[in-house]
Amino acid sequence: MIKYCCMSSKVIVHIDLNAFFARAEEIKDPSLENKPVVVGGDGRGGIVSTCSYKAREYGIHSAMPTFKAKQLCPDLIIKKVDYRFYTALSSRFISFIRRYTHLVEQVSVDECFADFTEQLKDVKEPVKYFLRLQQDLFKETGLKCSIGVAPTRFLAKMASDMKKPMGLTLLRKRDIKTKLYPLPIKDMLWIGKKTYPRLESIGVKTIGDLANALETNDEKVISMIGTFSEDLKKMLDGTSSNTIILEHEDAKSIGHSVTLSHDTDNYSEICEIYESVAKEVSNRAKMDDKYGTTIQILVKDTDFKVFQKSITFETPTNDWKFIYNKTIKLYEKNFMNKLIRQVGITLQNLKSPQDMKIQMSLFDYEKHESESSTKLLINDLNRKLKKPLLMRAAEVKNKK
Repeated sequence: MIKYCCMSSKVIVHIDLNAFFARAEEIKDPSLENKPVVVGGDGRGGIVSTCSYKAREYGIHSAMPTFKAKQLCPDLIIKKVDYRFYTALSSRFISFIRRYTHLVEQVSVDECFADFTEQLKDVKEPVKYFLRLQQDLFKETGLKCSIGVAPTRFLAKMASDMKKPMGLTLLRKRDIKTKLYPLPIKDMLWIGKKTYPRLESIGVKTIGDLANALETNDEKVISMIGTFSEDLKKMLDGTSSNTIILEHEDAKSIGHSVTLSHDTDNYSEICEIYESVAKEVSNRAKMDDKYGTTIQILVKDTDFKVFQKSITFETPTNDWKFIYNKTIKLYEKNFMNKLIRQVGITLQNLKSPQDMKIQMSLFDYEKHESESSTKLLINDLNRKLKKPLLMRAAEVKNKK
């Protein structure tokens, strides 16, 4: 179940960790500070996931092939992705923010929305308040962040992107035309990589151009954007959503997602991310002593379209290996070769031990364990081959 928290007048804050993966590696190894560091795969097929701000001075950016990054910076330091460590740091980040307000919505491993309406009622200098929060987060965790403060989610997110690293931007309704409108159209949230060049081709160069086109019902622009036009109008006039979504204490599902710093269809990389997400979902389920009978996976593509597929089984589980195994099956069947920006897993139809009776014979249990172990071995080999070439004999029969 989901609980919605709404008020008539809101102070919505978006907090975004700066170059999170690269910063995490600097926290792990302080000798990396102020050095050109990228996190990602090495070798000819390697891709830069995140890079430090020092590396960006050489023209390196996310989604760049690693071999090109090394050409730009021969002294480049390449670190392998460590999702377990990043997840632990992310948990510290969210716990820190929840000390200020319990109205926190984590939207990815390195960002969250929070409602500070009540907290700021008696605060005379909100800028100093948030600068202190920013500095305290850095002192306690080593994490650097940018903060956007606004009356809606959209404006808060746009504000946090305006100054990086360690930036703070207040974006009020009266600031929209002066601060938001001059920005290039490619900086507009929810305008994808395929859409903004098409908008530029018909003269929509800035966010202000888009606002004017929507206000005058420009047919070319509206036909290009479609039914999303009305939502964009509300975003740009400051009347879009100011709702923080919280998981209910007695939720019937436990989910976790990771937003990537670049688009990828790399099988090995996606499998590694899903493994990390499966472990996070499993850990949370075990902490709550919950077991689920449905696994739903999520992918978000480069146009921000969300796709979901699920599978239901008889025996409730919270085992990460089982969750991961089912997840990869769903991914291989439905989303192979799709360019992906975000992945997620949700364990659904949760039950407590007192609510269920697990009836599994010793034979069934041993068979299940054997099949799971075999599948995990095959998945590991497929990741090394970088293609899903291997499968169990039973799966071959099923496909005939």
